[in-house]
Amino acid sequence: MRDLSLFIACLMLLMPVPAVYADKSQPLHSVTGTPIAPDFSLQDTEGKRHALQDYRGKVVIVNFWATWCPPCRYELPSMERAYQRLKDAGVEMLAINVGEDADTIFTFTADYPVTFPLLMDRDSKVINDYPVMGLPTTYVIDNKGRLVYRAIGTREWDDAALVQKILDLKK
Repeated sequence: MRDLSLFIACLMLLMPVPAVYADKSQPLHSVTGTPIAPDFSLQDTEGKRHALQDYRGKVVIVNFWATWCPPCRYELPSMERAYQRLKDAGVEMLAINVGEDADTIFTFTADYPVTFPLLMDRDSKVINDYPVMGLPTTYVIDNKGRLVYRAIGTREWDDAALVQKILDLKK
């Protein structure tokens, strides 16, 4: 299984990043039953530890991604723009890189700069606690710590309707 995943990852490196990766009309999908989000504690690229429970009381967007993933690279700039609009409203964004080290991520951010925390799930323990079927996958967690929305694949995170849906969770 791991060899197949590596093969697919290598094929994705050869693919161009077309504009069709993100469709503004793609909705956020409601998570059935609004289960409590699995807690985690991960280091960011600067060595600071972030635990999900530290963000309780805030809406949190948790994105699973990798530098080798073209759709992930495509959506990161829109995530940064959304974060700039949402952070003053008390919405946090955490991007969990799967399987890569700080040097790889640091080099990547020269081309894709972001100001929200980039966390490292080097042993894939956290991604295995979430029902992630592919990258990128993003969850929106409400201020009570419940998984409310899921997005598989890219989104234009700074789309006004999507931003409003996230802000509505603060009410």
